[in-house]
Amino acid sequence: MHTRTFVAAAVGLGLGLVTLSACGSSDDSASGSGSTTVTLISHDSWAVSKDVLAEFEKQSGYQVKVLTDGDAGQAVNKAVLTKDNPQGDVFFGVDNTLLSRALDNGLFQPYEAKGLDQVDAAYRLDGDKHRVTPVDYGDICVNYDKEYFADHKLAPPTSFDDLTKPAYKNLLVTENASTSSPGLGFLLGTAARYGDDGWQAYWKKLKANGVKVVDGWEQAYNEEFSGSAGGKKAGGDRPLVVSYASSPPAEVIYADPRPTTAPTGVATGTCFRQVEFAGLLSNAANSAGGKALIDFLISKRFQEDMPLNMFVYPVLKGAAVPAEFTAYGPAAEDPETMAPADIAAHRDQWVKSWTSLVLK
Repeated sequence: MHTRTFVAAAVGLGLGLVTLSACGSSDDSASGSGSTTVTLISHDSWAVSKDVLAEFEKQSGYQVKVLTDGDAGQAVNKAVLTKDNPQGDVFFGVDNTLLSRALDNGLFQPYEAKGLDQVDAAYRLDGDKHRVTPVDYGDICVNYDKEYFADHKLAPPTSFDDLTKPAYKNLLVTENASTSSPGLGFLLGTAARYGDDGWQAYWKKLKANGVKVVDGWEQAYNEEFSGSAGGKKAGGDRPLVVSYASSPPAEVIYADPRPTTAPTGVATGTCFRQVEFAGLLSNAANSAGGKALIDFLISKRFQEDMPLNMFVYPVLKGAAVPAEFTAYGPAAEDPETMAPADIAAHRDQWVKSWTSLVLK
């Protein structure tokens, strides 16, 4: 997912805390508490074109300071621990799998962003409370190595059920649901598909069929997967990997020379929809700047710039999607979804049960 796919990969939900690293405008040395600096906290996959950010800074009068803090899970946990004295004004990158953790801990204050009425209602998961604003979405899906399946004259899987069939034994690698965002999303996808009573039986079949589990996305995609990674063969021996629907267009865009078709495909019946949000931190020092920044994140200018920077899809109605996305990695038409309340009610127990079932 995004530079998330080839730089940071949105890996991990680990509880370890890491040192914040800063990047941004020439005003990076500012503390963020002044009226002319607004500070954004995000995961390492944050990216925006320099000219687009400069345009916002010029029009708004605010200098943007960006603090990145590892993967989404680490960043959320750090923000919760520091909520009484936050290191920023806006947090971007909490997704629907972790949303309840942030909301239950009072991380955000309400703010109804300008232009929110132009954001698809399906992504406004906080209802009329407006504690978070949807910014992007993507799909966690099984990807397959086209060359492998062509060479073996084997049709690639298209569904969760297919992955348990003998033809695909020892072919799938996935990420640990307790340490990886896509790993957790894949687990939630199976829970959405088979229900609270059926997902464990499904994973027993998957385990019996030789699924391999590794810590995070980078290891799965760059080391275990037999397909391309950043335009080069990864060198692994598993032709099926849990990744993102946007991985195929990323493979095309980053390859030199560009191929005429994507080397990877998506098993569209294995997708789970992931939505990312931004929120104004409860004790933000610069609330006015934070509100302006959130407005910017759902503006057409940012929304259309975002796909080729973070390899996610815009939530703004009418925002153009790059041709590469349409050609090589369209969003799933019927992904599995789950209400944040259901995720909140079951996530921790499901991960605990999954760990006992699959890793032991």
